[in-house]
Amino acid sequence: MATFPVIDMEKLNGEERANTMNIIQDACENWGFFELVNHGIPHEMMDKVEKLTKEHYKKSMEQRFKELVASKALEGVQSEITDMDWESTFFLRHLPTSNMSEIPDLEDSYRKIMKEFVLGLEKLAEEVLDLFCENLGLEKGYLKKALCGSNGPTFGTKVSNYPPCPKPDLIKGLRAHTDAGGLILLFQDDKVSGLQLLKDGEWVDVPPMRHSIVINLGDQLEVITNGKYKSVMHRVIAQTDGARMSIASFYNPGSDAVIYPAPTLIQTETEEEKNQVYPKFVFEDYMKLYAGVKFQAKEPRFEAMKTVQNNVGISPIATV
Repeated sequence: MATFPVIDMEKLNGEERANTMNIIQDACENWGFFELVNHGIPHEMMDKVEKLTKEHYKKSMEQRFKELVASKALEGVQSEITDMDWESTFFLRHLPTSNMSEIPDLEDSYRKIMKEFVLGLEKLAEEVLDLFCENLGLEKGYLKKALCGSNGPTFGTKVSNYPPCPKPDLIKGLRAHTDAGGLILLFQDDKVSGLQLLKDGEWVDVPPMRHSIVINLGDQLEVITNGKYKSVMHRVIAQTDGARMSIASFYNPGSDAVIYPAPTLIQTETEEEKNQVYPKFVFEDYMKLYAGVKFQAKEPRFEAMKTVQNNVGISPIATV
């Protein structure tokens, strides 16, 4: 099995740039995941985010999770649980409008540091998308524009904690799925593992690395690249020891964004090749479908969207 791809972004500024870009390209085509170091987000900020996230869980969420576990008798399950996950979560929305002030129980210091943190993640997401554009031969800014609806992209964060689980063989921390959206940036616990991706039929650990940001590709980037880049199945295995923190930020299309393969990436000379082209659709329609089939294979979702694509008008994506 090949080594999990780790990208040192500082190497993009020197003589190792070409090789680093090749590693990114291979990761997008064959892994759907890679890990970034030297990404420009201050380590001190990440440490504070981690500290306050774990404190918030202890103070405001841990007891509720214990009560949920007790109410469903999950401690003593004897057969596999397939309809829920062993996780405690809350969601923050950043773009097009923020709901940070509406989330109860958050300390002001936590709101402040998260606001700074996600601004750094938004900037990083757009840097990464432009690296993809360069590798794909697309005009700089194309992917960012492709994800913009009339109000810009949607950007939000899922804050998760995975407490110790007595039966990790019977209940997953998070069941296997591909992500519906665009680009996902994950700040994960560097001490407690659990995230795995499916590669070549085997589950592979995404290694915990201090101060790294894990990147993974959502379904929309697979569509826009017409399958050159792949979203991949991934899951979280709960652990018997240690609580795992996960802060996943989703740089997604705007709800009314029309998603379709970049024309310059499609070489369709024959009818057979035309049949391989991914569908075009409004992102909101895709999300309505995804909500009910998240934990199933992505391919039927793409096929289902082909049935509605004739009703979708598209216009050229201007990047100037």
